[in-house]
Amino acid sequence: MSEVGTHVASGKVRELYALDDDTLLLTASDRISVFDVVLPTEIPDKGRVLTGISGFWFARTESIVPNHLIRLRPDGRSTECKRLEMLPLECVVRGYLAGSGWKDYKAKGSISGIELPPGLVESDRLPEPIFTPSTKATEGHDETVDHERGVELVGEERYDELERISLSLYRFASAHAAQRGIILVDTKFEFGVDAAGRIVLADEAFTPDSSRFWPADEYEPGGPQPSFDKQPVRDYTEALGWDKTYPGPELPEEVVAQTRARYIEAFERLTELPFDSYLSDPEVVLK
Repeated sequence: MSEVGTHVASGKVRELYALDDDTLLLTASDRISVFDVVLPTEIPDKGRVLTGISGFWFARTESIVPNHLIRLRPDGRSTECKRLEMLPLECVVRGYLAGSGWKDYKAKGSISGIELPPGLVESDRLPEPIFTPSTKATEGHDETVDHERGVELVGEERYDELERISLSLYRFASAHAAQRGIILVDTKFEFGVDAAGRIVLADEAFTPDSSRFWPADEYEPGGPQPSFDKQPVRDYTEALGWDKTYPGPELPEEVVAQTRARYIEAFERLTELPFDSYLSDPEVVLK
């Protein structure tokens, strides 16, 4: 097996290489994107945070669903993974009204065709977590789909299984995060199918890039909440009056430092491990 492999694809954050017919190498860069535009400034160690947090969750959710992880490499940002046939849905679970879900609720009183109680305010907790998948857009924004469209894309039996697995994963991680003073607001998953036809969790899991986390001690419904993610970058670029098209603006040092600190805080609070211990031995998150 080649150590580097053949370059297959580039994502907003990750590089994908084929090591052999059955194995891929996924390398998380320090690139950061906002409003679907990759910015020219990187956030040091961001890729290692994403890889470490994903490894932590992969090791703890195998009883719910198998995942693609074979091993973490010593660089802390690369994972050897099983090759899968990826499914054409991003599986989103929402436990609170935020982001595009809040916008949909304000406009229609529903999300993905799921009717919600009237009178909810921004950041309210939903009566129950809801499954609101979206298409995987090759360009522009993903589009939320309802049950009918989701069934058209993957079939009814598989759609129902994706919903069950996604909600189970969300409830598991939400309970874990709550014990550590963190609210898991919403999250998204990517799944593939292996050679045996099993659904397998892929890409990343419960990272600040794929999930929205709020500090529980500052939670107050009725407006936006502080979060453990790239909010400083969003706030800075919004304040510039940038038109949200390529190329994006450079980030000043203080915004880079604030954002790096948020990612590392998310790692340490979720895993209860010092980030330096992960840098020394990435496999510590699997134990």
